[in-house]
Amino acid sequence: MKKYIIVLTYFLLCTTILAQEVEENFETVFEQSKSDSTATYEQTIEFYKKLAKSYPEIKIQKVGMTDVGTPLHLVLFDTDKNFNPLETRKNTILINNGIHPGEPDGVDASMLFLRDLAQSEKLKKEYEQIIIAIIPMYNIGGSFNRNSTSRVNQNGPLEYGFRGNTHNFDLNRDFIKTDTKNTEAFTKIFQMVNPDVFIDNHVSNGADYQYTLTHLFTQHNKMGGSLGEFIEESMIQNIARNLKNKDLIITPYVNVYNQVPEKGFTQFFDSPRYSTGYTSLFNSLGFMVETHMLKPYKNRVEQNYELLFSTLDFLKLYGFEVKELRQKAIEETLEKETYPIRWEVDSTQTSTLSFHGYQGGFIKSDVTGLKRLKFDRSKPFTKSVSYYNYFKPTKEISIPNFYIVPKRLKKVVRLLRQNKIQILPLKEDTEIQVEGYTIDSYETVKSPFENHYLHYNTEVSSSTVVQQFKKGDFLVPTNQPGLKYILETLEPEATDSFFNWNFFDIILQRKEYFSPYVFEDIAKEILDNNPVLKTEFDLKKEYDSDFAKDSYAQLDFIYQHSKYAEKEFMHYPIYRILK
Repeated sequence: MKKYIIVLTYFLLCTTILAQEVEENFETVFEQSKSDSTATYEQTIEFYKKLAKSYPEIKIQKVGMTDVGTPLHLVLFDTDKNFNPLETRKNTILINNGIHPGEPDGVDASMLFLRDLAQSEKLKKEYEQIIIAIIPMYNIGGSFNRNSTSRVNQNGPLEYGFRGNTHNFDLNRDFIKTDTKNTEAFTKIFQMVNPDVFIDNHVSNGADYQYTLTHLFTQHNKMGGSLGEFIEESMIQNIARNLKNKDLIITPYVNVYNQVPEKGFTQFFDSPRYSTGYTSLFNSLGFMVETHMLKPYKNRVEQNYELLFSTLDFLKLYGFEVKELRQKAIEETLEKETYPIRWEVDSTQTSTLSFHGYQGGFIKSDVTGLKRLKFDRSKPFTKSVSYYNYFKPTKEISIPNFYIVPKRLKKVVRLLRQNKIQILPLKEDTEIQVEGYTIDSYETVKSPFENHYLHYNTEVSSSTVVQQFKKGDFLVPTNQPGLKYILETLEPEATDSFFNWNFFDIILQRKEYFSPYVFEDIAKEILDNNPVLKTEFDLKKEYDSDFAKDSYAQLDFIYQHSKYAEKEFMHYPIYRILK
């Protein structure tokens, strides 16, 4: 009996040890499936919870809610176990996964990446000066909408999530307008991490080529100054060399549609609606990883994994310089008198890529009988390709000392606060001389875009007025680190301004009108008493034939230049205090 107990005890002990070894192996769904499958949301979070339980350098926490009612998680890796990026001199990197859940490469790559870091004393020592923050699965609602058909061109995995979130928002268009709880939670994470480097993992295909990895760095001219130059001249080159040493090649995101890349292509312009456009407003060095959807899922995940380590190697080498350049970027922006708010490709400047592609051409389609694009993978090539990666500003504004935001604009106030913008409430009702904008013209998309009818090509005129402001209205000083965010959102002509995202559409509709048969007599009196307006009115009739034939337009012209005109109509409700 005693012998039996000893044998049984030994068996149970061995079984326990074996179970622990299996658990501590942390094999992922990707590995268990022989690289065919990606982890579900539940499997992903459970993996990180177990990892955090076994390794004190890892912490998982909930930060805010998502639209689907599930909390957003953040995983932190810190060898000092402090887990407070804002209270350290270490470099920080934030990795976002699953913003488009049908593009899950980063989800699986990040799990492998953090596990291998945690299990290697050598790697922990090597990267001890870097705090790593990972959002395991950002678009949780989309990840629940699991299927195997929505990515019709994609080569694996077997199942994946859907691009839209639970309300069908594309979260990578929401970083300024902030229609979703996901974005509010992301903003909180971003501000608490303040990453030196931000990575957003994606999958894409605009053409066929030899690369598995492509990158989409934030546009260097838009980033501006020393930091923009550093992205273009140091960061991209260093990461590419590091990958080449691993026998991996990478190229800029191939921004073409139904064309052959060798004709040349432009850099993608990441305005602030996109993740890296948003993070650049706070001088984070951001880029999207765009793996090629036609490549096998195994290759995509493994190369995404290697790119994460190559980015750590870059930060290990340049970390101190990155810290200095980010601070310098704030100082450079604060020293400026003007700021560019709209851009276009500068076709006079190009870079030359040594591009690894496949021969492509247009042949007769068996389906339509018309021309279709076909790539021949049996005919690879390396050619010099023009890359249009220089942009120039088409609109600049002068930077005021302050903006004034009325307290009634609650969403604007809330977003400024969420983005750590300092705002100062007026202590009493006050008259202030300010610059006000009138919306002169704008264009609007013809079909809905992310639940909005987005405006563009907005033009304004300005005038100096003495305006009464209420106690509790907010002064927004521009002498603060978040200046770029302030300008990109509050200047109505900026590409992704709050105005262009329809925050103020109510001012574009009149509430009061005139009846022509009554106003005729008033209009005559107005012209008789205002010779300057009378001259302007006569000249417009003389040189504008359509105006001359339209009696209502003529009366409206006089009405708009009179004391009777509706002050709120086309009048932008945020004001500027000039320097």
